[in-house]
Amino acid sequence: GQANWYSVISVRGKQHEISTGTPDLKLAKRFHRQKLDELAADRQGLKQFTTPAHARLQFGSLLDDLVSDYELRRIKSLDSALSHIKPVRDHFGDWRALDINFRVIEAFITKRREEKKSNATINRELELLRRALRLAHDRQLLPTIPKVRALPENNTRQGFFERADLEAVVAALPDDLRDFTRFAYLTGWRKGEIVSLKWTDVDRDAGAIRLRPEAAKTGRGRTVMLEGDLAELIDRRWESRRFEKDGNVRVTVLVFHRDGRPVGDFKKSWATACRAAGVPDRLFHDLRRTAARNMVRAGVPERVAMAVTGHVTRSMFDRYNIVSEDDLRMAAQKTTMYVDTLPTTRAAP
Repeated sequence: GQANWYSVISVRGKQHEISTGTPDLKLAKRFHRQKLDELAADRQGLKQFTTPAHARLQFGSLLDDLVSDYELRRIKSLDSALSHIKPVRDHFGDWRALDINFRVIEAFITKRREEKKSNATINRELELLRRALRLAHDRQLLPTIPKVRALPENNTRQGFFERADLEAVVAALPDDLRDFTRFAYLTGWRKGEIVSLKWTDVDRDAGAIRLRPEAAKTGRGRTVMLEGDLAELIDRRWESRRFEKDGNVRVTVLVFHRDGRPVGDFKKSWATACRAAGVPDRLFHDLRRTAARNMVRAGVPERVAMAVTGHVTRSMFDRYNIVSEDDLRMAAQKTTMYVDTLPTTRAAP
């Protein structure tokens, strides 16, 4: 009942009906033989067979599958991934997935560079593109996937806070961010981990904070002991746990809060305070680097310091343990003092 002949082929146990596009039986048989040759090449591992389902697949649906996979696995970086997916979807969303190859990916890289995007930003986008293609291939939705290269990055931050800089920034911050900032300076915890901290995580009798695994970026819980400035900070937060709403006094479950609500985005407040303190280039994440460096300077064993900050790998911790000019000057002074103690003449034979 159709105008054209159909080629019926079984690929890995699944039957596919492919239109030959012609009512001419001779031409249809030629088309069918071509498909049989492609199937033979697939069985020999030379080239995977492309089905009509492969040809119809749009890349936008692959990105949807990737987001669903992230949500199912409760990936903590989902919000960041959604931000980086947007330019990939804008560019490739309505493309056929089979049409995405090395050449068009290189064109995408060129376009993003022309838009003054850094290699780091482009790499995050390429990584999501790669993962979407890989996920589709693993689910046998795509026969092959192209190579997606990574661009060189040289964006390791070198920022850290000296104590005087920290005090100047804290003085310029709103009240609800001051203890929040000091906590980051003392512990090296990530912003999201501090935001999620609840009073059920704080054991004031034992003098310890125990971060829940689900609240940690690495999925590993950890403990910080309350001593000195950190203990005083938690005492202040305990006194600040009450807030007024609708004329009633309530108690928040959060250690750091804004009228009972979690601390949200404060980029503008942070930037304003840093400018007022004369350190306009500082990032909140620089506090994490500073904490790592301070612990090492204080003689804390690196294994213990990593347990406090939540660094999983030694290589990442080494990136955060930044050496300043003062460190280098101290090293030079100690070396000079040692060399001065060495004899300058040879002992008599």
